[in-house]
Amino acid sequence: MEVSPKTITALLEKSGRLIDQKRFAMVLKYVARKHSGQVRQTGDPFILHPLAVASTLAEWGLDQASVEAALLHELPENTDVSLTEIDTLFGREISRLVDGVIRVGQVKLRGSRNDEFLENMRKMFVAMAQDIRVVLIRLADRQHNVSTLDAVPLSKQKRIALETLEIYAPLADRLGMGVLKGELEDHSFPYVYPEEFAWVTDIAKPHFKYSEENIKQIINRVRQQLVRHGVTARTEYRLKRKYSLYQKLMRPDINRDITQIHDLMAVRIITQDTPSCYSALGTIHQYWKPVPYLGISDFIAQPKPNGYQSIHTKVFDHHGNIVEVQIRSEEMHLQAEFGAAAHFAYAHAKQHGALDESLEKGTAFKITQKMSWVNQLAIWQQQVIGVKESLSDFKLDALSHHIYVFSPRGDVYDLPENSTPVDYAFSVHSDLGFYLHSAKINGKMASIDSKLKSGDLVEIIKSKTAKSPNKNWLRFVKTHKAKTEIKKALEVAVR
Repeated sequence: MEVSPKTITALLEKSGRLIDQKRFAMVLKYVARKHSGQVRQTGDPFILHPLAVASTLAEWGLDQASVEAALLHELPENTDVSLTEIDTLFGREISRLVDGVIRVGQVKLRGSRNDEFLENMRKMFVAMAQDIRVVLIRLADRQHNVSTLDAVPLSKQKRIALETLEIYAPLADRLGMGVLKGELEDHSFPYVYPEEFAWVTDIAKPHFKYSEENIKQIINRVRQQLVRHGVTARTEYRLKRKYSLYQKLMRPDINRDITQIHDLMAVRIITQDTPSCYSALGTIHQYWKPVPYLGISDFIAQPKPNGYQSIHTKVFDHHGNIVEVQIRSEEMHLQAEFGAAAHFAYAHAKQHGALDESLEKGTAFKITQKMSWVNQLAIWQQQVIGVKESLSDFKLDALSHHIYVFSPRGDVYDLPENSTPVDYAFSVHSDLGFYLHSAKINGKMASIDSKLKSGDLVEIIKSKTAKSPNKNWLRFVKTHKAKTEIKKALEVAVR
């Protein structure tokens, strides 16, 4: 897409926002004047970067204040413009957003002490808890920067790419922004792991070619069957992203065997509403037989913790190949693509009667209950354990790959990968861990140090009385909450 002031204005208008054209023109003129003569490492005029970031935010459906802050966000660090000047000229909301974007940008993996990195991470989540738009602007900024990484000096390329893989891509994932996560990972992958990137590209090429040829026939047949059964929907397909493919190939159960991966290519059926999703599922299973041992995942009835909703089923096509089919409504599709991007918060607030004034002031962009983990990370405490251990825990809780498990009542719990029933118990309630006698996973007795997987149903078998936890639990628990509660109890027991 061509990035220009006209593009941004058109996108804002398309999103249904009320635009103050005069003010918007004033911001653009001011930014262009202040960045005049500055050049990016790509050789392009510097102004193209804030324009690109602003364009991305407008495309995501954010409000005018977010787009203006994106245009202004580089000024305090690259020109003589101060936050006070931005405040005076454009208002408190804009200067607060720009300040937040700068603070989030201070989170760097290299060149900072562990305690400094931990505190900067905490500040980032404080900023997120106050206004989610701050992090969305920074994510859009990082997206554009990694897309032009080849122009950056070689000495900086790997650092920026690694930072993107370890901080920004996981953050996008936790915010439910699937498209952004994939783009950040794929831009960074060849700079961090060049040999692995070349290997995945080489082994995937013939499989992608075959899948792409086969999927077009499948799409046509899917469309015919949907029309025949009166299901209104559109169809598309997606190739599995290379970094995601690499991660899956590295799993012990896959053991680098690409033939064991059944979602290299997925068919998407996007319906008008939720009931139509189940109608589409019935149609697909009438025409193609589901693969019994792979089952169906219904993320509509039980959404993932980041808000993702869709039905996933794997079926045998007419050649005997296994094909993944994803079924979701238009609203679910937007959620899967853009996640926490503010136009969903805006629409949600509007539907629930939020005052226009609160929407315009940005108070509708606060963290929702589903994202309570942001607030938990914002009030991170360090009294119990040391900085190094805190840093490890913080990265696990905030940025590691997360799984979702279910309680016997169907409640969903969001835990770091490789969490155990002990982590689950303390996540349900801080006292439950002290009544932990044993655990069941998917109806079967399991050891309390078993590693949980996404989709597991976990049941805690309680003892009649509370007891002090075993200090050996500290060897395998993953969550900061579990470690903190266990250490507190052990200290009390020693006294």
